Amino acid sequence: MIIDAHQHFWKLDLPFDYEWLREPQHEKICRDFMPVDLLPQLVDAGVTKTVFVQTQHSADENRWALSLADRFSFIAGIVGWVDLKSEHCEKQLLEFRDNPLFVGVRHITQGEPDDDFIVRPDVVRGLKILEKHGVPFDLLFYTRHLKHAATLGKLLPSLPMAIDHLAKPKIREGEISEWSRDLKNAAAFPNIYCKLSGMVTEADWKTWKPAQLKPYVDSALEAFGPERCMFGSDWPVCELAGSYSQVSGALQQLLLPLSASEKHQIYCETASRFYGLNQNRTDPER
Repeated sequence: MIIDAHQHFWKLDLPFDYEWLREPQHEKICRDFMPVDLLPQLVDAGVTKTVFVQTQHSADENRWALSLADRFSFIAGIVGWVDLKSEHCEKQLLEFRDNPLFVGVRHITQGEPDDDFIVRPDVVRGLKILEKHGVPFDLLFYTRHLKHAATLGKLLPSLPMAIDHLAKPKIREGEISEWSRDLKNAAAFPNIYCKLSGMVTEADWKTWKPAQLKPYVDSALEAFGPERCMFGSDWPVCELAGSYSQVSGALQQLLLPLSASEKHQIYCETASRFYGLNQNRTDPER
């Protein structure tokens, strides 16, 4: 069993905000990416289950993604969105909370103009609602936001949180020291996890090699251990710099020194435990 804990779908004719895809640097991925496009790549890579992660600040995307998961059983869970700063946050969450396929919430924190957005009192109030209901939260950070992870660890000790894409370290520039310090501070809190994902798009899109990713993977493993790290492809965003097979192959190469049980944690057990996934779903559309 291999679980891809981080992938996306989008369909450009849906009434969502896909303006970021229309930026010139994203031309390669400015088209529809749907489950039928991903499935052959999962088969080739030996991946059996995935977790869809939101791209929109929209409850309608939650509903759309859940409808896809109803049709395609390889989608083991949906990480959706609710408005954390709204007084209606709990009401929004309760619409989805009892659906076993709704396994988490994310907010695109990296896109907020306020770098301190995630620790604002009104947002923390919303995060406490997630904590109350046992709904995990994905932290989509740039490195400048990573210092807030430890703050959230203190404020929300019972809320499972996962740092997406290692908080996007500056791999292209080779910067590691400050990022590594803040990552270790976050890892001191046992409810904070880390996704080994999104690295190739933080490296040089044309010239990256697995060796350039190694210091960052090693730092994450040292800080969190395999029991709090999980594999994610970040497909189809990864297509800007590499195919699904290249991304999954690079991580496999970097994890070769690990034991079989440690790899099992990264590729299956951690994501399953963090999100509470039902791995045994089957239906005709796979």
